[in-house]
Amino acid sequence: MGKPNNWLPLVFFLITFFIISADSSCPINFSYVKTFPWNTTLCAEPMAETCCQTIKALLSLGLSKHLKDTSKFYLPNQDAVSTCLISFQAKLASMDLFPICKNSTNDFVDTLSNCAGIETTKDWDEKVGSSSELDSYCNSDFIGMTQCKSCLDAVSKVSSNLTSFNRNTKKCEYYTLLYAAGIVNKRGPEDAQAAVCMFQMPLSMSPTINGSKGMSKTNILKIVFGLFGALIGALASGVVIIIYRKSEFIRKQNVLHEEYVRGVKAKVLPNTGAKWFNIGELEQATGGFSQRNLIGQGGYGVVYKGVLLDGTVVAVKQLLDKDTNGEDVDFTNEAEIISKIRHRNLLVLRGFCVTSDAIRGNRRFLVYDFMSNGSLDDYLFNSGSISKRRELDWPVRKNIILDVAKGLAYLHYGIKPAIYHRDIKSTNILLDSDMKARVADFGLAKQSTEDQSHFTTKVAGTYGYLAPEYALYGQLTEKSDVYSFGIIILEILTGRKVLGTSDSSTVLITDWAWEHVKSGNVDEIFDPTLREDGPKIVMERFVHVGILCAHVMVALRPTMADALKMLEGDIDIPRLPERPLPLDHKDSATGSVNISCTI
Repeated sequence: MGKPNNWLPLVFFLITFFIISADSSCPINFSYVKTFPWNTTLCAEPMAETCCQTIKALLSLGLSKHLKDTSKFYLPNQDAVSTCLISFQAKLASMDLFPICKNSTNDFVDTLSNCAGIETTKDWDEKVGSSSELDSYCNSDFIGMTQCKSCLDAVSKVSSNLTSFNRNTKKCEYYTLLYAAGIVNKRGPEDAQAAVCMFQMPLSMSPTINGSKGMSKTNILKIVFGLFGALIGALASGVVIIIYRKSEFIRKQNVLHEEYVRGVKAKVLPNTGAKWFNIGELEQATGGFSQRNLIGQGGYGVVYKGVLLDGTVVAVKQLLDKDTNGEDVDFTNEAEIISKIRHRNLLVLRGFCVTSDAIRGNRRFLVYDFMSNGSLDDYLFNSGSISKRRELDWPVRKNIILDVAKGLAYLHYGIKPAIYHRDIKSTNILLDSDMKARVADFGLAKQSTEDQSHFTTKVAGTYGYLAPEYALYGQLTEKSDVYSFGIIILEILTGRKVLGTSDSSTVLITDWAWEHVKSGNVDEIFDPTLREDGPKIVMERFVHVGILCAHVMVALRPTMADALKMLEGDIDIPRLPERPLPLDHKDSATGSVNISCTI
């Protein structure tokens, strides 16, 4: 009976040898593997996918601690990786765990292609700065999902900014997580709550994991079953009643949710170009709405990148979860309007999804074509990427302006009744792989009725881009979009935001450009990267059209059709009319303040 166990001393000898020899050259101390409260039961089956995910999280804890101790993000070379993995595996073997995971050892070696050339925390400070949003949102106790989500949102934003330095970088999000866990987190890299949030580490608070003996499982079970036996008679009837009431509640909730979905679908009649997706398709496309696929978020909700089963890359927009009729109206409004339109300069809607359940509530999704080059705002105002600004040479900027003009002209004249977008701004102009512009985000769009020149509505949109008559009085016309379009022209040509500052006061881009035109300094208007790039006569014509479109007086603005013709040189531009003095302008003679309605 003793022979089959003769190999055990050899195994223990090898394990001890590997631990001693590996630890001697591995810069990471893996002793935490035995003391950290991770759920070892997930690795009971060696090939389990959840085990491999847990193993990667355990290694991430070690790398975070290594970063804190050495200020280096990854191990220096392949030899160190090999010895560390041997040490790590030996620790698992000593716990009777032998997981088999096909982890690439290159994941733990520092290479300049990993993330913008960052190797140390000093490199990090040069790229990100000594403080960032991580310090505000990842230095917490991570109690509740809100704190965790805020931290992950900050991780996503910081890693996105890092990626902008070099599109070929691959692991900026992982670098950012390591930095947040190892450097920013006030409780240190081995904080259990931080590990759960940042590395999705499954925990088990069993006494064995924590290192204390405690009561045996057998004694615990005896006590539990004894208590249940004593109370079962008194509780049986109550349990039956609770289960019945709960099942009735769930059944009624399910009926209400099914009615909600049917009601929303009945309001939206998509054309043949759009379809209804089920939630399973979108979850599969986005990796379960994974954080790594998050590409944008704002007051409207969040947007994920996804890949459909046929290989089509899409953007999945999930609206905010608010159980109000107003939100349903906004969703059906955008779905109905955008499903009616098909134009090369308007973002294509592929479909919708509405789902509802008692746990997650009502959820609404819109599925669009994915625009690989992001938004115009990314190129004009992303301070972390000068190269993006330089990609916008004169031909590209000219074509973007014309593309937006054609898209808006189609909304105003190509559809009956006309559609007014109401929220034209640089973030709502997306760029495809060929840098062709598409107008997006029709959540605030309004469709007029036949023979209706204007109507009064609740003001919605973005400050600075709103036409004065609309912002002040809620009067919406086709020329409200023309005003916003004029602002866009000037932003594209100048590289300046719609609202700037001068002498501690706010300056509207149109007033700034008009002052330069009046003084004959038109060249000063153009983005410095454009001044030696394009034909001055044509560029000056575009400036004049932008100023004219964004004039304070509605009657002096051209229609979108005429604005497009002016840009293309088909009709002459009228002499630019005077503009009222800007808000807060002091008259030089009297010192009085002019309170014109320029906004």
